[in-house]
Parts: sequence; structure tokens; C-alpha cells
Amino acid sequence: MAVKKRNIVLCGFMATGKSSVGRRLAEMLDWAFLDMDSLIEADAGMSISQIFASRGEPAFRALEARMVERVARRKGCVVAAGGGTIVDEKNFKRLKRNGIVITLTADAKTILGRVGANDDRPLLRGENKVERIRSLMEQREQAYARADIVIDTSSKSIDEVAQSIMDRLRE
Repeated sequence: MAVKKRNIVLCGFMATGKSSVGRRLAEMLDWAFLDMDSLIEADAGMSISQIFASRGEPAFRALEARMVERVARRKGCVVAAGGGTIVDEKNFKRLKRNGIVITLTADAKTILGRVGANDDRPLLRGENKVERIRSLMEQREQAYARADIVIDTSSKSIDEVAQSIMDRLRE
């Protein structure tokens, strides 16, 4: 597989399966798995929601950029990036330098079904979550399209998505 020693970076909107698929893919490859949101939470000593509430989105994005620098130096890892990570061009370039970037997608209704009534998603707070999802996805569409590989996860299981990624990497 041409991926040896490069990271596999999973990007995409929230609830597209980055963390779940990333864990499974790391198991299949016997590689380390890095979940950027979890790493940021551990460093900050608070949840992503708490960071947004107490410090705001710009502060979170600064923490995220610092984490990208750390993660991008690693090799042979499966990385689950946050939903907005690669919207920032510098983050994208850093992750791409030592990795294959894969965007996971899903339709808005599937995402809403996966997120459910959970209000722990700071960018989805308020009324009409499906419209908020569609709007954010549209804003990020070009950033997500820059990936080396794009896979729709809407009607696939975690194992099916992980296997699709393995198949695409072998091509």
C-alpha cells in the first residue's frame, strides 16, 4: 500500500463517521489513532462545547491550529480531524504534507439523525438544525472537496466505510 509512513487524515462534517471509522481503520492497519477533538479537550481540560462557550470559536480554532502542527509531525497514524479543521488553508496544507486527506460526507438528514437532539454541538444550537447543517456544509463544500478521496457514509456501516477507504488506498 502506497500509504506507508504517511498519515491518513479523515475530514468532513460532524457525524460523518470520522472518529468511528478512524478507530476501525487504525485497527485494520495496526496504526495509532489520533482524534484531534479529544486531544484538544485533554489539553484544554474542557469539552469542545465548553471551549466555545467560555472562549469562543476563534480561541477554539487557535487551539485546533496548534494541534494540527503537533499531529502533522507524526507518521503512520490515522487522524480524525475536526469538522472545520481543513477549512483553514494552513491546516489543510500541514495535514496534507505528511498525509492522505480523505473527506467523509453524508446528507443533512443522515447527519441530523446521527446527531439527534444532542445540544452538545455548538455550531448546531438553535432552531432548525437541518437548515443549519445544510448551510454549514455549503460553506465548507470547497474545503472538503480538496481531499484526495471523498467517500459518502450516508448509507454505509463503519466497517463498509473503512473497507472502502482501504480499497481506494490500494488503487
